Amino acid sequence: MWYLVTGDLKHFRTGDLMDNFVINGVKGASGDISISGSKNAALPILISSLLTSEKVEFENVPKLRDIQSTLELLNYLGKKCVFAKNKFTISENHSLNYHAPYDLVRKMRASILVAGPLLARFKQARFSLPGGCTIGVRPVDIHLESFKKFGASISYSGGDVIISAKRLKAAHIKLKFPSVGATENLMMCAVLIKGKTVIENCAKEPEIKDLADCLRLMGARVKGDGTSTIEINGVKKLTGVKYSVMPDRIETGTFMILAAAVKGEINLLNTSSKNLAIVSKYLRRSGVKVKDCANSVKIISTGKRPNPVSFKTAPYPGFPTDLQSVWMAYMCRAEGKSTIHENIFENRFMHVGELLRMGAKITVTEETAVITGVDMLKGAPIMSSDIRAGAALIVAATAASGKSTLRRIYHIDRGYDGIEEKMRAVGFKIIRRKG
Repeated sequence: MWYLVTGDLKHFRTGDLMDNFVINGVKGASGDISISGSKNAALPILISSLLTSEKVEFENVPKLRDIQSTLELLNYLGKKCVFAKNKFTISENHSLNYHAPYDLVRKMRASILVAGPLLARFKQARFSLPGGCTIGVRPVDIHLESFKKFGASISYSGGDVIISAKRLKAAHIKLKFPSVGATENLMMCAVLIKGKTVIENCAKEPEIKDLADCLRLMGARVKGDGTSTIEINGVKKLTGVKYSVMPDRIETGTFMILAAAVKGEINLLNTSSKNLAIVSKYLRRSGVKVKDCANSVKIISTGKRPNPVSFKTAPYPGFPTDLQSVWMAYMCRAEGKSTIHENIFENRFMHVGELLRMGAKITVTEETAVITGVDMLKGAPIMSSDIRAGAALIVAATAASGKSTLRRIYHIDRGYDGIEEKMRAVGFKIIRRKG
């Protein structure tokens, strides 16, 4: 794993891309796990620093590869970033660059979020189409078409998207899909545009509200976050801020499901299940106990084969697509048949082939997977294709008999902060093996 103490790139120490996890199945695990800050909230919040020339400080930021990529991108654009002990400090000593090149943005899709702040402050932005996980096309046209309504023009050169405007104007925008990224990008752009902008069919995810809370502390006038309609009255400038990022609800959900897959009691600290009501509901339906407290959630499992539970992924507050693969791994040992409909990303069943190698019985037809539970999965050499597929395979390997070797765990490092240390602390058998 890498650990970062300064924005100077020479001090980076990154994990080997060839690292593996060696996982032995266990019958039970118990203890406490502390949940890290939210990756999906931290990324847009860090990028919101582009909206102000003043110093900002963000706490509860997880140590992840995507956070490292964001630091590199912000440094390239002209910010000075320091990250230590989960605290991210960003300052600005000179004028910013408005071009985000391919070598940086190819590492993660969230890098497109620099477009809104750069356009708002400098009336121009240039970026390559972003990379990231291979879970679907994730087109950026919803972002670009909305920027046009602010008065921006779009052109293309050398594989880059170029956005520019002599003057930006407030607009009434209705998104064709409640995209989280587009909602965040438009919010960050609109906060510095004079007049009232209304965005309809917005994403309602809690991470949207976390960004809005941060922007309000910077002086933005935002209301309606958490609903389908957000109203923003533009201001002339934003100020510096100190802000703590929300707990990671996807990490929380992953550990809730992991705990359900084996016998024991696991208490998740510094988090809650309030933003995961549907996951708690389905876990209870599967046969485990979920106890909610103000700042923790406890999973109590007998370790017996779960009851089958079917669902369709949907935007918040529906079942998160980011937990679909993890739930599928859990259902591989259900006593009966379950069905999962993936309605968000077209390539999010890429983990199925690896689960089949472990003895799972799954059939896939277009966007639907049918899982017929088996008594026991068996350890095998397996490989992750994206962040959440990697988490799913950890769940499967932990509940399997024998040893599994999980390759391409750099995907997992993009979304989970020290997952193996947290797992070992409660009795799971997982080690990181170099190369």
